[in-house]
Amino acid sequence: MRGLITGAAGAVAVTGCVAGLLYLGPGTGRPSADAPAAAPPAATAAAGGAGGAGGAGGAVEAARERTRAYPDDPTVWAALGHAEIEAARTTLDAARLDAAGRALRRSLDLDGTDNYAALTGQGLLANARHEFTEGRAHALRATGMAPDRPDGYAILADAEIQLGHYPAARTAVQRMLDLAPASAAYSRAAYDLETNGRPEDAAIALQRAVDSSATRDERAFAEARLGDLAWSRGAVGRAEKHYRRALDAVPGHPYAQAGTARVLAARGRTDEAMAAYERLLDRTPLPQFLLEAVELRRSADGGREGSGSGSESGSDSGSDSGSGGERAALDAQVRLSRADGGPVDPHVALYAADHGDPAVAVELMRREWKHTRGVIAADALAWALHRDGRNAEAMEYARRASATGWKNALFRYHLGAIEHALGLPGATGHLREALALNPRFSPYHAPRAEELSRT
Repeated sequence: MRGLITGAAGAVAVTGCVAGLLYLGPGTGRPSADAPAAAPPAATAAAGGAGGAGGAGGAVEAARERTRAYPDDPTVWAALGHAEIEAARTTLDAARLDAAGRALRRSLDLDGTDNYAALTGQGLLANARHEFTEGRAHALRATGMAPDRPDGYAILADAEIQLGHYPAARTAVQRMLDLAPASAAYSRAAYDLETNGRPEDAAIALQRAVDSSATRDERAFAEARLGDLAWSRGAVGRAEKHYRRALDAVPGHPYAQAGTARVLAARGRTDEAMAAYERLLDRTPLPQFLLEAVELRRSADGGREGSGSGSESGSDSGSDSGSGGERAALDAQVRLSRADGGPVDPHVALYAADHGDPAVAVELMRREWKHTRGVIAADALAWALHRDGRNAEAMEYARRASATGWKNALFRYHLGAIEHALGLPGATGHLREALALNPRFSPYHAPRAEELSRT
């Protein structure tokens, strides 16, 4: 497997994850949920490992039971921390991160000197909270402590990606592939390859992630990512196939459900797509899914432009009454993001930019940019600045977003729209490129890309 990423052609690689918790790839641990609940710690407390037949919830319960049986064993507390983080990743319940933090602190209280599992848990936790510099520091300590274990490199790769250190991320992923060529490594390899404009190689890596998956969660994650990759290239039928496979592995998998809704919308089955979003949002009201639902409704409603007035956060609520709940949820997230000073989901900023107050979007993304320098953050900041009328500055970040060569239709559209506003010659080419990559990339923005490309 050595050289999978750096090879000149053919079998190449990666995955990942995009904005923190929601995009973190699978961990490197093996399933532990099937182990006897109170088995000896040495047999069960390896770092990480959720999923399995019992799923993330079952792994957490099993880990909790071990802490009750062995309350003075640091390894079982570290294992509980990892299980809680994995549960947060698979259920998208960020509240589990607080429980993870408590378990990891207890582990370190019991052993603060040679505790690799707790150290990698702290790294995972920091990344999930968008504290990527801290996550990177924990990962470097972990890889220094145990250079032949893959867990630290997974955390390091995730942190380096979010910090915009793509060559360093690739090095970490390659090390993972050398040490443990399994689903977690192939997933991260796929993200690296996709980000660097190699979608065919990314698909190969993701298929290997599927083939090497050890749990249903891992399989569902990789299949859903394959669906996203096919969708990004306009292959609606292939995307649907992978989303269906992800749902077969894990019924109700949120990213596969969202992908299925996008497929329905692309086929003109808008009512069914909205019903699918509503079912998804009842359980998982993530900003990405809320924004997709809002924009689908607006597209069906004629795509009226936001007026920047109305609700407290500036959204133009009322133009399409059916999206009131989704808008209210996003408005609340905008207010919360402004108030708490914590991580900013780029989808929240994009919502504010297009359907609320663009100045608020700029405020949020400038703050996030202090912690996250990846291409997704650069694109969101560029778009916020453009919507706020600051096109010259927007261009700087749009160029950063496109620097890796990611064939991302939304990025291309944003770049082309900013160039169009500035009267630059590349505008039409980038707008057409967005539509060529995926003519259905957004029910709300694709028609605008077509319109701008004709002017």
